[in-house]
Amino acid sequence: MDAQELIGQGRLHDGLAALQERVRKEPGNARYRTFLFQLLCVLGQWQRALTQLNVVAELDAGALPMVQTYREAIQCEVLRGEVFLGKRQPLVFGEPRPWLAQLMAALQCDARDDLARAADLRAEAFDAAPAHGGSIDGNAFAWLADADMRLGPVLEAVINGKYFWVPMHRIARIEIAPPADLRDAVWTPATFTWINGAATVGLIPTRYERTTGQADEALLAGRRTEWVERGTMSGFGLGQRMLATDSGEYALRDVRLVDFEPGEFEPDEQGTANG
Repeated sequence: MDAQELIGQGRLHDGLAALQERVRKEPGNARYRTFLFQLLCVLGQWQRALTQLNVVAELDAGALPMVQTYREAIQCEVLRGEVFLGKRQPLVFGEPRPWLAQLMAALQCDARDDLARAADLRAEAFDAAPAHGGSIDGNAFAWLADADMRLGPVLEAVINGKYFWVPMHRIARIEIAPPADLRDAVWTPATFTWINGAATVGLIPTRYERTTGQADEALLAGRRTEWVERGTMSGFGLGQRMLATDSGEYALRDVRLVDFEPGEFEPDEQGTANG
């Protein structure tokens, strides 16, 4: 059984062994090296994935744009882990608001096991964050949030090679590409249109942070979601990202289009990146 078949059956580590053997036999095959980079990303073996990306760049000059995009995405994963440990802060898309600072402070409280204070901060932030209606794949909603309580009214994204928290109310539209290959289990390509009319492409982390430390291969492959309860509002997700609305929940990889109703500009709200 070849690596593709093994991975299709959810046997990621068996697939890795088969793929590594194939690469050993054909070390100059850029396609196999690219496949190996993708699988190593799914398994969270970031340094090894970077090594394979560098080899791909040497073997195939046409792959350089892809190499640069995902080299930056891997680097963002390291920062992302530190953000959720309360050690670093993400860049914020647009002018930072007090409620965003509360969400970040809540992560620091989580790290100290001060879950009561974290719950208070998140409750205050959720109350203060603007909510805009819209539709997700044609289904109307009054509000949209990440189902992970650590995030709620913000969306994680890699934009221009940097890791951002993007407040939902600064987005006019998200167009999400359907899954095409294994790397989409880690990062979902998307086109963002901002409330000022500008648009950019980016990547949405498909899986929740901490997923790579799990043994469950369905979680690693982003095929399912599991929730870990921790205090009142400090629980977190593993596996595939879920978007929540007032009428239901949606797995990120199933979503193709999110449209937000027009909101009012705040005085300095120009859809710019700050950090």
